[in-house]
Amino acid sequence: MKYNPNLKQKLEYHYKAFDKSQLMPDPLQFPHLFKNEKDIEVMAFIASVFAYGNVQQIINSLDKFLLICDNKPYHFITNFSNQNTQPQFSFIHRFYSSNDIIQFFQLLKIVYEEFGSLKKLFLTGYNSKDENLKNAIANINQYFLDKAQKEFKTLSRGIVFMFPLPEKGSACKRINLFLRWMIRKDDLDFGLWKEIPESKLIIPVDTHIANICKQLKLTKRKNVSWKMAEEITANLKKYDPVDPVKYDFAICHIGMRKLKF
Repeated sequence: MKYNPNLKQKLEYHYKAFDKSQLMPDPLQFPHLFKNEKDIEVMAFIASVFAYGNVQQIINSLDKFLLICDNKPYHFITNFSNQNTQPQFSFIHRFYSSNDIIQFFQLLKIVYEEFGSLKKLFLTGYNSKDENLKNAIANINQYFLDKAQKEFKTLSRGIVFMFPLPEKGSACKRINLFLRWMIRKDDLDFGLWKEIPESKLIIPVDTHIANICKQLKLTKRKNVSWKMAEEITANLKKYDPVDPVKYDFAICHIGMRKLKF
């Protein structure tokens, strides 16, 4: 698509309008509850993994997690043991079963034991020469799948859904959302992972983003996919080559709230 000065004006207007005062309801509200960077990182990752489906359903599940972890997400994950879970442990989110979620917590604990942080794990698979984060996303999600296979012998539907692979066509919305929160720095996003430039990010595409971006002619593709996410990001780079994904929150919430762009 060609550069459109009217669209640039609208994008900038909505980016500024959807600041922290417009945060709720959004899974991003949960890492904002914490000051400690370790709590922020692990809470953000958990929030992103649960970020699919109805937003109120997402909020309810993350509220439940905060009760379970006693508002101490990093301590909870790094000390997690499935033997410590109550027999009545019942925590499901859409098609994540209680067992999927227990396995997810176990996998996160392994990451913190092996690497000390999700950032260090991600950086092991990141190449600064890559055009974007596709390969790094594939590497971190493959790490989780391989570790799950080794630890649990079989991969459940829930675990496979948690860690999709871009080379299989997935838009990888949830990991792209987490990466936006960790890499970008503004009123909404934390900017804790300073080693990676914002220009490498890919927009997290869900149905809200896809529908609005089709209307704005930012994509010609019909189906949500990795290629759609790359196409939208490439077109947004015409409006901000350094930080194209900054428009994500506004576009998503305009779609969620059924507003006009």
